[in-house]
Amino acid sequence: MPTSSVTTADERRLDAALPLWEVPGWRERFGVVAGITGRGDGTVPFDLGLWGSAPSGEAMSRWRELRRAMPEFTAYVMAHQVHGSEVLWHQYASGWVIHEGADGHGTGTPGVLLMVTVADCVPVYLVAPEQRAIAMLHAGWRGTTAGILERGVEMLRLNAGVDPSGLVMHAGVAISGPCYEVGREVVEGLGGTASGDGPWHVDIREHLIEQARSVGIGEVSRSSHCTATMSRDFFSHRGSRGANGRMVAFLGILP
Repeated sequence: MPTSSVTTADERRLDAALPLWEVPGWRERFGVVAGITGRGDGTVPFDLGLWGSAPSGEAMSRWRELRRAMPEFTAYVMAHQVHGSEVLWHQYASGWVIHEGADGHGTGTPGVLLMVTVADCVPVYLVAPEQRAIAMLHAGWRGTTAGILERGVEMLRLNAGVDPSGLVMHAGVAISGPCYEVGREVVEGLGGTASGDGPWHVDIREHLIEQARSVGIGEVSRSSHCTATMSRDFFSHRGSRGANGRMVAFLGILP
């Protein structure tokens, strides 16, 4: 089944002490929590990077705050990401679990929160409402080129019997095409032609949407929020020349 028309769905800031933004309507429609953390309002940003320059005690305190804000979940799953296409299925998890070398996660178990860290790359949310199964993917240009979206769809098919036409996808908060200046290798790696002398710009969300059409995902939305232009709300690695922190995108089935 071909993908239906793509809609815009901008994440909304919750009225909460923490900078939590949610994909609108997914909690009510699908019984999931889907969103991303933001930069925050204080003088000290809500940086959730575990491998950054912030003192480890500060980072861990912020992670504890995030976990306390989501008491419905008893497991929190993430990985040290490598900009690849490896995806992991989690039938069972407990506590805070950090894997190595993966950029995507899936589960059909309520109470397991899947997480990826981002600061320009695209967080991709996949929900299969009928099977109550989900996947959370981290898609930069390398992961997009390597086919992480296709790997995520295949993981859901193998582990939960999901047909792509029954999937709902959201391409979340990320750097926008006009702000993402790249070299020739990125343009060509994504299947384009780098004519002239550059600079060139690519929109990773648009490439992912084209891939969604190719595999037949039934419903697709995208955020228009740009990490580079919305620097008061979000972190941008490119916009800050590598000085900024990390956000966490999250997706979980409510118990």
